[in-house]
Amino acid sequence: MFVPQTFAVALVMTILSTICWGSFANTQKLTKNYRFELYYWDYALGIYLISLVLAFTMGSTGGSDGFLANFHSAAPFNLFYAALGGFIFNIANFLLIAGIGMAGLAIAFPISIGIALVEGVVLSYLIQPKGSAAILGAGVAMALLAIILIGKAYGELRSGNSATVSRRSVIVCVISGLLMGTFAPFVTRAMTAAQPLTPYTTAVLFTFGALVCCFVFNVIMMRRPLEGAPVGFGGYFAAPVSYHVLGIIGGAIWGVGTVFNFVAASLVGVAISYAIGQASPMVAALWGVFVWHEFRGASSRAKMYLVGMFIFYVLALVLISHAYQSS
Repeated sequence: MFVPQTFAVALVMTILSTICWGSFANTQKLTKNYRFELYYWDYALGIYLISLVLAFTMGSTGGSDGFLANFHSAAPFNLFYAALGGFIFNIANFLLIAGIGMAGLAIAFPISIGIALVEGVVLSYLIQPKGSAAILGAGVAMALLAIILIGKAYGELRSGNSATVSRRSVIVCVISGLLMGTFAPFVTRAMTAAQPLTPYTTAVLFTFGALVCCFVFNVIMMRRPLEGAPVGFGGYFAAPVSYHVLGIIGGAIWGVGTVFNFVAASLVGVAISYAIGQASPMVAALWGVFVWHEFRGASSRAKMYLVGMFIFYVLALVLISHAYQSS
């Protein structure tokens, strides 16, 4: 089983996980006029399939702690915790997408991701206190400021829009953030309790839980969406093959990031790897700037917010890295 032996390798893996988590949505952007609820079926399949591929390759090389051996020897409750974490994540992710559609990125990112970042790091650190709490807290504060600046930048894009933000959309974002921050402690418990899971087994159970959740929550959201008209399975089967491929690729990209994040956590702890990974909105914003040209013609204030976002994220990365090295 491959696990990082040095902090430098673990740091690279967490940064790669951030890039993956912030990049998968590009595939959904390429599916024109295709409902997210339909895209999500292939996405969920993609994250599960890639976790299996990595479990049977990187997670099964050498030694007696390979994926299948660990799966059979692990405590049943740890398997349950990992799957429950994926189930919860899936609901949170759905609500985040809905919140973005209802309130916009300027509101959804600071509320949902901000809450998730703080809650997930604090709860994970209480279970697995790795690294300096004070320095980690400072790093999380810098990351939180960077996320707020992303929201401010996107807010500038719609400064001339008189649309109001409903109380319902804010509630959706808050619930999403609370749930998003909850899955990390379950992952921490699965990887640290007696008869723990390896990071690869954790990822397989986590993504399996997310896939199972689709048959409950996604079906509900298709019939009673928070935004837009109900959608049926007919749209899924009528979609071009390329849309299904894009969905699976998007899931695979996110899944690679998840596995890498969990693997890095085996050395640095879930709190630190989660803190770096949850900075993925910064990556998404960079895609928006350089590929999708979302900020073309934006005000100088919006550009200033983006520069500030990058500076605060770099500071967060430095502080969070120092938190581990100071332990």
